[in-house]
Order: sequence, then C-alpha cells, then structure tokens
Amino acid sequence: MRRPGCLCLAGPTAAGKTAAALAIAQVLPVEIVSVDSALVYRGMDIGTAKPSAAERAQVPHHLIDILDPAEAYSAARFVAEAQALVEGIRARGRLPLLVGGTMLYFKALFDGLDVMPAADPAVRAALDAQAAERGWPALHAELARVDPATAARLPPTDAQRIQRALEVFRQTGRPISAFQRGTRPAHPLPPLLSLEPGSRAWLHERIGQRFDTMLRAGLVDEVAALRARGDLHPGLPSMRCVGYRQAWEALEADNLAALPERGRAATRQLAKRQLTWLRAMPQRETVAADAPDAIARVVDAARRHAEALTHA
Repeated sequence: MRRPGCLCLAGPTAAGKTAAALAIAQVLPVEIVSVDSALVYRGMDIGTAKPSAAERAQVPHHLIDILDPAEAYSAARFVAEAQALVEGIRARGRLPLLVGGTMLYFKALFDGLDVMPAADPAVRAALDAQAAERGWPALHAELARVDPATAARLPPTDAQRIQRALEVFRQTGRPISAFQRGTRPAHPLPPLLSLEPGSRAWLHERIGQRFDTMLRAGLVDEVAALRARGDLHPGLPSMRCVGYRQAWEALEADNLAALPERGRAATRQLAKRQLTWLRAMPQRETVAADAPDAIARVVDAARRHAEALTHA
C-alpha cells in the first residue's frame, strides 16, 4: 500500500469487531473490507458469524461470499484484492475500513510478502499420507526442526498451516517464515485499532455464548449440508475453519454431545493466537473490548484517525 489511506480494526474472535465497525459506519463515510479467511466462503454463514444481510445493507462490505468452499484463498490474493479495493474506495471519496481477525492477512498487508511457490499436489499428497500414518503432531515436530519460528506459533493440530509450511520447505529448502517476513514498505503504516479485552475470562465467556448461539442457529445443519455436497472434505481450508472442523468431526463420529466443548476450546485457542499476532504489531492502538464504553472509544479513535488521514 502506497500510503496509509485506510483505517484498520482488528481483535480476537468474539471481541465485538462487527458491532464496532457498524458503529463507525454511522459516523464516518466508510466501506468495510473484510480481513477474514472464513468470510470469503459462500454458504458458511452461521459458523463464521458472518454479518447479516441487514448489517451488510447498512454499509458496503467487500471480500465476503466471493468463493465456493471447494476453493482456496491466500494471503497474497488478499493483499492484491485489498489494495485494489482501498484505491477504489478512496477514489469514491470514502474511507476504507479493514475489519477482521485473520492476522496473517493484516501482517501481509503491512509488511508485504515474498512470492512463495504455488501449491504442489504431489508434495501435498505425500504430506497427507504421512499425516495419516504418523499424525499431524509428528509433522509439527518435523516442522519445529526445519522452521522453529513457524512451529512455535502453530498448535500441533493446525493441519492446514503445518502442511503448507512443510510443503514450502520441501519445495525450496527455505522456511515459510523467511517468505512471510517480507519487506516493509517505506510509507507509514495505517492506523490499527485493536479490540483487546483486559479480562481473559470475559472473552472466554463471550466465546462460549457465541458458540452456543451458533449451535442453536443451526451450525450442525449447515455443516451437514456442506458434507452432503460430496465434493468437500476435511482437508480443505474452508472445512478447517474453527467450528466447521469440530462439527464435521462430530458428525463423522456421530458424537454431537462432545461438540459444544470442543468448539468452545478450539475458539479459545484461536483467540489466543490472534492476540499473540496483535501484540507483535507495532502501530496498534488498543481499546479495552470489555470496557462498558468500548464502542464509543473505538468510534472516537476512528474519528481521530480519519481526520489525520484526510490531511495525509
């Protein structure tokens, strides 16, 4: 991005980003660009907490419902599409507001990405076969030997990212962390408002409530319909999304009783990883997500940054 011509709003899952973004849209002429690797998929509405049709009617949203769940998305594609959207929104005289919790996408946007090799079906098939025989924790241990920086931020069960990291290493002999380091552009970084709760218990309670709401809204039926298509499988990035993976496994094992706690636990782990990423972003301005006036604080900060951006 050539200049800090946008405003960013991030935070862990269930921190209140959607409500805060809609509140900003009430006072500033924004268009929202989703920074979320799950919201890109059509037919995945409940488990992604996708903004409702009514919410999306309040303000233009971008990078939502752009892919079929059988397709894959990447940080590099996100950067290219987000940059084009930012330029287009600014050309319309409006402010791009980038909102989401996929921190790799934010980092790629801020720091840039080296060009990584394309997916290699043969290497992926070999990794899948090894995972079936030895388990993903064993491949995580292998990753720790060749790319300890990446292994340190991935749980041993994150099959998608472990597979991609080992795939890149086997193709190039370089750790994926070397590609992801990128070269930060010379321009100032865009403002980043980060909704971060002071109380971990508050966030865990919100996560539990939200996952229970998803179950009541029909998450299991949504995943069952996706499974019934016949062209999807648990190895796809879409089906590895938190909530979907756990629901798929529960349906496969015919054990729905274990789903609520497994889903809540996986979401708590996701939130922990998101907060770790955020704390490494130097320009972030934190807002206490659990403060009674959190939304008002976000709106005030957004107004301040918007004023500065108009004079950039």
